[in-house]
Amino acid sequence: MTDKDFDMIIPSLGECRIPSPMSTNQFVGDEDHVLYHHDLREIKSSLDSNKEPLRFELGGPRAKIFFDPSKLKCGIVTCGGLCPGLNDVIRAIVMALFYHYKVSAVFGFRYGYEGLTYRHGHTPLELNPNRVDNIYKGGGTILGTSRGPQDVVEMVDTLERMNVGLLFCIGGDGTLRGAQAISEEIGRRGIKISVIGVPKTIDNDISFVDQSFGFETAVSASRPAIYSAHNEATGARNGIGLVKLMGRESGFIAAHAALANNDVNFCMIPEARFTLDGFLRVLKERIEKRGHAVILVGEGSGQDLVGLPEERDASGNVRFGDIGIFLRDRIRAYFKEGGIKVDLKYIDPSYMIRSMPANPHDSAFCLLLAHNAVHAGMTGRTNMLVGFWKGEFTHVPIRMAVSGRKKIDPNGRLWNNVLSCTGQPREMK
Repeated sequence: MTDKDFDMIIPSLGECRIPSPMSTNQFVGDEDHVLYHHDLREIKSSLDSNKEPLRFELGGPRAKIFFDPSKLKCGIVTCGGLCPGLNDVIRAIVMALFYHYKVSAVFGFRYGYEGLTYRHGHTPLELNPNRVDNIYKGGGTILGTSRGPQDVVEMVDTLERMNVGLLFCIGGDGTLRGAQAISEEIGRRGIKISVIGVPKTIDNDISFVDQSFGFETAVSASRPAIYSAHNEATGARNGIGLVKLMGRESGFIAAHAALANNDVNFCMIPEARFTLDGFLRVLKERIEKRGHAVILVGEGSGQDLVGLPEERDASGNVRFGDIGIFLRDRIRAYFKEGGIKVDLKYIDPSYMIRSMPANPHDSAFCLLLAHNAVHAGMTGRTNMLVGFWKGEFTHVPIRMAVSGRKKIDPNGRLWNNVLSCTGQPREMK
């Protein structure tokens, strides 16, 4: 996407005329923004061409809001796979609506977008501070979740029937596309319902968002698995520890886990292609020289090697082959054919990580993310998500966020740092 394709204007339901009930002297003005580019050369280039620098709206509470809190009903929905911090976000949205804005009607729609259609028969939960008080202590989501699209007409019918004026959609790329479809159907009907996205992706792969909640917990929680793999590898002659982590199309978890755990000797990510022969040859050299190896592999790595026929899940995502099992079996066969005895231990902690509670940093991040989502929604902004850019919370049009997936640049600084840390060659072909 080039600069000319960027449209950072956030749609709005109308003028904000109601004084905010929040007691704060730190309201944000609509003229406050966060620059997209952080490189001085890019900023100068925009100024030299008489163009306004690209910028996001700054998140935060406004002095005047669009919705009348005494009449407003809100809804929350969680979709897609589990991720640490989901309950934290639900709790913080409810608390902010009740205590910051005096909104007393909040519904939680059960099992993702299924809860917004009549055909599944899921009764919404009535959410209040007492009901959500301690949910942050547990993983998962009290609302349940599901994958796959639902009939957008039925979903908006439900919102109209229940008189919901503000809907919070917590989820990843597919969820955000669903939120965009809901917002567009609302626009076609000419009704006043705001749709605010809260980006949830443990893989940290949402475009125009520096970091998503759950990511730091996932990196931190990978440490015991990597410790175990290292101990198993060093505790045996020609020991190999193989750990598979999340990361369908983006290898941020594996890359950051490799940096956080210096025992990793090979880090495989979807963005850096390798051949099986090239990898096995380098692994053999490592075993012959050092007598052990620790391998970290993102789940989307090496899919061209696995070679399964293309199938899709309910969300339309390609079903990946299990690269962890594939490498485990190929490594064992390779060394056996070469007459070299190895002791390989395979560890996959993925679902343990996805379902665990958020760590303290992520919990704080979830709270602030949720608060900024509420602030944005109360002003009548819509078809947007709350982002995080250069240390600030921002407003991002959903259209931009779903325009592409954020990935690691194989020639960029992050991947170069991983290569320096692990000592693996850049090319394994």
